[in-house]
Amino acid sequence: MANTIELVTKFAPYTDELFATESRKSLLTNQDFDWSGAHSVKIYRVTTSKMNDYGRKGPAEGNWSRYGAVEGLDATTQEMMLKKDRSFTFAIDALDEDETAQQLAAASALARQLRQVVVPEVDSYTYNVMCTNAGHKPAAKALDASTIYTEILTASEALDSSEVPETGRILVLTPSTYTLLKKSPDVVMETDVGAEMRLKGAIGMLDGMSVLKVPANRLPPNFGFLVAHPIATVAPTKLESYVTHFNPPGINGSLVEGRIVYDAFVLENKAEAIFYQSIKSAITGS
Repeated sequence: MANTIELVTKFAPYTDELFATESRKSLLTNQDFDWSGAHSVKIYRVTTSKMNDYGRKGPAEGNWSRYGAVEGLDATTQEMMLKKDRSFTFAIDALDEDETAQQLAAASALARQLRQVVVPEVDSYTYNVMCTNAGHKPAAKALDASTIYTEILTASEALDSSEVPETGRILVLTPSTYTLLKKSPDVVMETDVGAEMRLKGAIGMLDGMSVLKVPANRLPPNFGFLVAHPIATVAPTKLESYVTHFNPPGINGSLVEGRIVYDAFVLENKAEAIFYQSIKSAITGS
């Protein structure tokens, strides 16, 4: 009779984590306004007056002033009200934590929730707001290695014509459009990026713009590329609250609760500091 041997199954104290990209939105947005103590912030947009020919010999007909007709200025407001009030919660039983070699622990589970769920949601929302409200938004185009650089130059020209500051512009690419750019024979990308910019996600410089590669799943469908200056988009996070309760009523173990209040706004007078190019068909490497 053959012997029966039960082989040992060993569980290593290791959790196979999903990959998750750090947030890149800090390069593309600003924190110029303070929502402390308020749910919304209003800012003014004030018009200007046209230039006239000075009436050296007297006022023009119908005017009482040699400077021209006196005009009034309009002062309208843009209200930025926070709309995203999001939360999550989960519980970890004390025995589940103990009998999984501490791999199901509250602290690591919270860090995983932030890395894999919260950050991608906030990033995706912000990028979508920027693309939707871009001041330059041409019709969708097919992009390939022979046209990608020309289209990026067109975007730079559009921002130049809108008198957007030249320093500080960011070029956002998906991995696919980045591959096209690398295949373009006309492109010479500088890779000497400062340590601070590299920590924020910049991978190079092209025509004075920092190049930012963002996972496609955090960007709108049919995303081609985006050129933006951070002065255009305000991305406040008013509240971040993450709490772990140990043995709360009704639970033997840990109860984790989280809340984040955030939003993103494109300033109406600075919308032309954003150029968004969508694609109308799948990107090809030709």
